[in-house]
Amino acid sequence: MPEETILTDDFLRELINVGEVDILIGVPTYNDAKTVGQVVQAIRAGLLKYFPRQRAVIINADGGSRDGSQELVRAASISDLQHASNVYALRTLHCVSTEYSGGPSSSVALHTILAAAELLQASSCAVIAPDSTNIEPGWIESLLRPVTRDGFDLVTPIYRRHKFDGLLIRNLLYPMNRALYLRRVREPFPLDFAFSGRLGTHFLGQDFWSQEPGRIGAEIYLTISAIAGEFRLAQSFLGPRSHVEYAASDLVPAMRRSVGVLFWSLDQNGSVWQKQAESQPVPTIGPDHELSSEPLRVNRKRLHEMFVRGVAELQPVLESILSQPTLAELQRAAALPEEDFRYSDDLWVRTTYEFASAYHKAVINRDHIVQALAPLYRGKAFTFLLENHDASPEEVESNVETLCMTFERQKPSLLEMWDGRK
Repeated sequence: MPEETILTDDFLRELINVGEVDILIGVPTYNDAKTVGQVVQAIRAGLLKYFPRQRAVIINADGGSRDGSQELVRAASISDLQHASNVYALRTLHCVSTEYSGGPSSSVALHTILAAAELLQASSCAVIAPDSTNIEPGWIESLLRPVTRDGFDLVTPIYRRHKFDGLLIRNLLYPMNRALYLRRVREPFPLDFAFSGRLGTHFLGQDFWSQEPGRIGAEIYLTISAIAGEFRLAQSFLGPRSHVEYAASDLVPAMRRSVGVLFWSLDQNGSVWQKQAESQPVPTIGPDHELSSEPLRVNRKRLHEMFVRGVAELQPVLESILSQPTLAELQRAAALPEEDFRYSDDLWVRTTYEFASAYHKAVINRDHIVQALAPLYRGKAFTFLLENHDASPEEVESNVETLCMTFERQKPSLLEMWDGRK
């Protein structure tokens, strides 16, 4: 989407009235009235408490809400301190809301926020998700201080998660991104994050935005771009994040935004990810992981059923994507009773690498490739839930690390498939 359509005339006028700022906080919304007011108030409190001397603005990029989300954000704007208690700001905190065109898209929202940050010459920026209801004012310091004080360009979050939350991240996005791009970023698809104006300008200038991934997966590609561009990365522990229940129908869109863009990125960054080396840790403020094990209801049986049905119904599609030995193993696993079923790390890594290679070669429609991976991922998620049912948080972390090492160890097989030798 061209930048001139991102910054509408009305939005431009409001930004010009704000003038240059030191810090910009972006909040993307779409029908988030139930939570966004609380989130913006916490952002405001964090800015006033921890950055009272900086010129700051909150930018709301809205996808066409009809529940009053924009009005709630605008209500948080303050030009005086009448409603602030125990905080002292030396500068005005502005709050600007704009509605972008084309319907809700977190990527278009991020594009809007980046364009505003460049216009206002913000040196430090953050994006906070509108459903981050666990947010404390301290999150703003934890995310921004490494940028403002220590010169980092991208600060991704680490949350205290339930051991069965974030399964797509722990079973695919984190280990695969780590193996390919060699940086141990725990949340490569960040929900709440901070970045330097330097990185924002770099990312804004890429032709990524004119392509389909630029409309659906900007968050994970920002992480990848920061790694590929050798920007300085850090992670900051924020604490617990509210668990959001997603319907089964949400999985394919989530995989398009994350796994699909990760696959797509490999064609753009071949000279980066094809290096053979061990992954390296990322500087981390606070613990590099924290898990809880309170009771959480998950329908394992449903996951297994959808895996079995997917392997059967998608056989012609899977035959064009997977090697015969890998498909045969999956079919044997699908024929086992639920209590005997296991999707091993070795088989899962071979599966995902063969999918990545098939995506690169476009053996069928690329979107169909991503869709076909969804039922197989459900089989891996079922196994993760089963194997870690009684596991302690330490044991869960050890199992995730084992999967990461399997991705790293099998990386040469992807290189062979990529070059057409396998």
